[in-house]
Amino acid sequence: MNEITEMLGIRYPVIQGAMNPISNPEMVAAVSEAGGFGLLATGLKELEAVRQEIKAVQRLTDKPFGINIQTWTPAALKLAKISAEMALSAVTLSAGSPVEVCDYLKDKGVKSLAVVPNVANAVKSENAGVDAIIAEGTESGGVQGRNGVSTLVLVPMVVDAVNVPVLAAGGIGDARGFRAALALGAKGVQIGTRFIASQECIAHPNVKTILCQAKETETVLFAQSQRTLSRILRTPLVEKLLAAPDRFDRKTIIANQGEAWFNGNLDLGFVSFGQVAGLIKEIKSVKAIIEEIVS
Repeated sequence: MNEITEMLGIRYPVIQGAMNPISNPEMVAAVSEAGGFGLLATGLKELEAVRQEIKAVQRLTDKPFGINIQTWTPAALKLAKISAEMALSAVTLSAGSPVEVCDYLKDKGVKSLAVVPNVANAVKSENAGVDAIIAEGTESGGVQGRNGVSTLVLVPMVVDAVNVPVLAAGGIGDARGFRAALALGAKGVQIGTRFIASQECIAHPNVKTILCQAKETETVLFAQSQRTLSRILRTPLVEKLLAAPDRFDRKTIIANQGEAWFNGNLDLGFVSFGQVAGLIKEIKSVKAIIEEIVS
């Protein structure tokens, strides 16, 4: 037991990163059943859809799990209210100021963990009242801020700067990464990409096969907006987009992510992998993945 396992009521200090649109209830429940903390991604989903996904996880497990709330979205406070109403023990907060949402959650007894890319945001989040910090390095897949640094640099600096427990995220996919995070002062880890190559993940088999064959150099940071970047897999479509961004409708490509994730068609959309993809060679059950990581 440590601060994170006690706070979240879990066996292992391993959080499954919220990955939109592939954090399906079956995978989330499997993570929690295996002793970790599963997370549903809310993204820009309709509130009723989020409720139904929470209910689906609750039908599969009685273990603790949560949701990720992107605090910049207009629905952030409503999602916080749903998490309290549906008796979730904790949520993660990302992509915006945590202040308003954190105040509400604290009043309702729901723990909050803020995902941050740098020390300044970690300090602001602690001052806002979050219960823990997830220090996410630029190795991570998916959306990230423009002022980030690597996990190896970020984690010990955040540990030194705040008084709440810190988890490490970005570039962690096996027991070596887990132990390294603890050596840096983290009390646990958040892992995303490794769980894509799980039997329970809803991602298309083609995506899982590509992930297991990917090299560590085959991801790239893509300018998703003026404020955010996204680490994605290099594909012919992505290379064309990077070479001539003005010729492509980025919004359409982003909207077509489902075509890639669910139909395996990377000619129409893209998928988000972290650099740890180079370490992943095999599709396994969530239980086997977690047991390997904490071994």
